[in-house]
Amino acid sequence: MNWGRYVLSALIVAALAHFALIFATPRVLMHVAMDRITGGAENVWRLGDRVTATSRQIVRPSPDFAYSACTFDLTQGPVVITATPWDAYWSLSLYAANSDNFFVIDDREAHYGAELTVVRSGTAHPEGASMIVESPSVRGIALIRRLAPTPSAYDAAKAVAGEDICASVARLAG
Repeated sequence: MNWGRYVLSALIVAALAHFALIFATPRVLMHVAMDRITGGAENVWRLGDRVTATSRQIVRPSPDFAYSACTFDLTQGPVVITATPWDAYWSLSLYAANSDNFFVIDDREAHYGAELTVVRSGTAHPEGASMIVESPSVRGIALIRRLAPTPSAYDAAKAVAGEDICASVARLAG
């Protein structure tokens, strides 16, 4: 028997399995997260309940923040995302389908909130958009974090979050 051939074959299979796992894991996890967030509808903001020790839809959420999430889908064209201004710290982050964070803006850069148009990389940019962000994937997650450490601050963040927009340009125009 030629054990060297078997060992080499096993090492090649192990290496291929390792790289497949590394490639697939973030995509599978993001797919699960997007399914949880959408609740059956994409391009719609969902404000999470106030974080407690028992409410863990994301890994280790901070109880000091109000989280709003939107699964965006660019298959029907660009998506407009707005973050309404907030008196305390806030941030807007965009995540690709493979979990890469590809855009962040916060209250230090945008004191009066943010409005951006998300387009697929390599596609035409719509005219008149104030800020264009190119997404490396067709689907992804937008996440707004607002500092709201008390129940009354969370209630105020909830009211402000109702003014945020996550919608396709086509839907807004129609």
